[in-house]
Amino acid sequence: MTEKSVTEKILNVLRPYASHWGGALGRGDLVIPQREIPRVIHEIIDAVRESAEGRREASDLDVFHVLKDSRHLASIQDQVSRMKDHFVVLKRQP
Repeated sequence: MTEKSVTEKILNVLRPYASHWGGALGRGDLVIPQREIPRVIHEIIDAVRESAEGRREASDLDVFHVLKDSRHLASIQDQVSRMKDHFVVLKRQP
């Protein structure tokens, strides 16, 4: 699932709460009743989870094979590019 479709799913959750008094969803003008906030949050989390289905963490063997196959490349930047072509690289927060 592409990032655009995830964004569209999140916008579909928020669209009913776009301000009708001169506001716009594109500007982030939302009017969400306080009792609806937990439901909206859960729907957004579900939309993001659906986008992550089918993805799994790469095994050490997967990483090893890509690194081994990219050893012949001229630069480290080319090797990093090859890794990014094969894997989704997420920055971990401390």
